[in-house]
Order: sequence, then structure tokens, then C-alpha cells
Amino acid sequence: MCGPFKGCQGILRLLEIIFSAIPFFIVIFRGRMVSPWGVWCQFVWVFCIIVPLVLTVVEARMLHILLAAFLPDWAGLTCGLTTLCAVMIASATIIFAVVFLCLSCLLNILCFVLSLVATVVFLIDCVNQKKTFPSGYLCGRRGVLRTAEAFTACIILSAGADHFVMASWSFRPFGLICCMIVFGVCLLVTVLIILLNLLKLLQCLLSFGLNAMEIVFNIVAVLLYLAAVILWCVFGYKRYQYNPYMCLECSFANVNTVTVGAILNLVFYVLDLVLSF
Repeated sequence: MCGPFKGCQGILRLLEIIFSAIPFFIVIFRGRMVSPWGVWCQFVWVFCIIVPLVLTVVEARMLHILLAAFLPDWAGLTCGLTTLCAVMIASATIIFAVVFLCLSCLLNILCFVLSLVATVVFLIDCVNQKKTFPSGYLCGRRGVLRTAEAFTACIILSAGADHFVMASWSFRPFGLICCMIVFGVCLLVTVLIILLNLLKLLQCLLSFGLNAMEIVFNIVAVLLYLAAVILWCVFGYKRYQYNPYMCLECSFANVNTVTVGAILNLVFYVLDLVLSF
């Protein structure tokens, strides 16, 4: 294997790109995706194409040496991003199988198989990198928690959006809309905190202020998520008493997904708050 894709690491990244790109292009050429779950799968496939491609180009051009003053340990960063890709594409593979797979849908079956192969390749790459015991924010407890919070929030928003798409306009209570706003705002702030922790220069400038900001945000996030869980359970399950859906079982599954995801994220933010002190 010549070029930047050489060695075991390069071959794995090339396979990751190929097996993530084919399902994406198959779905794209079939037409516009309207399902929020389908949009999530497309986003994951694109993300899993870009990450190994960028990492390969940066390492081939030795740019990570120049970025050492701004970024944390490169091995820790690549391991963390590879692990994130493995988790994301595993979720996309499962979701695509549950939502879109059927015995007569040959292209969907092909997308599922290829995405499953990409998941296996990412997992192998992740295990190989974990053997070197990389350090860094994304490999530490705080980074893993933040990443889990952001990932869970994406699943929550996808389920909530799919629930809203299936509902009629007259049955979207303001309480559920407030819950979606809470989930979205907390996701944006969580991603911002991850980026701030990844930039070494900002860590030096904001060492005390960043930790204080994380403590304040964790307290606010715990309170907001607690309120959102209550509101979602009150308004999300109440509507089933008087509002039939085209697919009641599907909508009920979305409500359950948001409920479980919100409770799980609430636990994550509580643990993060404890670690902040």
C-alpha cells in the first residue's frame, strides 16, 4: 500500500473511509432523507469519512508536529476520535437496521452490512490504539464523560425530532418544545467545553476559569435536565390518551428513547459535577 495509506494503521483508515462512504452515497443517490434517524445515520457516515481522512493527511504531512503547541497529545487525540467514531457508527448501524431494514430492501441491507463492517474496522483500530495507553483529554474520565453527554444528546435530539415529525402540529405541547431547547443548548455548551479543553493554549490561559465554568454549567445542566425529564414524562406520555398516530408504536418508542436518554444524561452530568470538585 503506497501513499499516506501505508502500514496497518493506514490500511485500517482506508477501510474506514471506504466502508463509511459507500452506505452514505447509496442513501444520498436514492433521494432526500426526511427521517431524523436517517439524517443522523448520514451525519455519522460523513463524520466517519472526514475524521480518518483528516488524521491521515495531517500525519502524512507531519502537520501534527506543528500543531503540538495548540493541541494535546496527538496519540490521545487520535485514539479519542477513533473511539468516538466507533461508538457513533455502531449506533448508526443499529438505528439503520431497526428503522429502515426489511427483507425486500436490498439496498438497505447492503448499507447495513457495509456500515457493520465499518463498525468492526473502527473497533479494531480503536483496540490497536488503546494498547499504547494514550493520554489526553478525550481518553480521560472527564473527556469520556463529556463525549458521552454529547453523543447521548444527539440520540435524544434525533428521537425527539422524529417524534415531532410524526405528530400533528396541534399536538406539540410547549413543554416538549422547552425540553428540546434544553437538550440542544446543553449539547452546544458541552461541545464548546470539549473544544476548549482540547486547545492547550486556552487551557493555560483559562486553567482556573475553565474549571469554574464547568462547575457552574454542570449545576445548571443537572437542574435543566431534571426539569426536562419531568416535563417530557408529563407531556410526552399524556398525549397517547387522546391523539392516535399513524404509527403509535414508533412514536411511543421515540418517547421512550428520549426519556431513557435524558435520564442517562442526567446521571452523566451528576457524575461530571462530582468529578469537577
